[in-house]
Amino acid sequence: MDDRQIMENLLLTVKGACDLYLHGTIESPTPAVHQAFTCALNDTLTVQDAVYKQMAAKGWYPSEKATKQQISHCA
Repeated sequence: MDDRQIMENLLLTVKGACDLYLHGTIESPTPAVHQAFTCALNDTLTVQDAVYKQMAAKGWYPSEKATKQQISHCA
């Protein structure tokens, strides 16, 4: 397994954790549980952003800019 595959697996794992924490936040039965999930979600989003930035810097997560026509079509 090379570095790119490791980073892709890490990103997928972190995205999955974000999804779980988001649902935990939404479904929280008490303010304390809600706060715990919110903190976990924010921390995990920070990790996701860092992994994405590293992958993008290496060209492993290419993205393209939307054209004005694409943007106006969605609005």
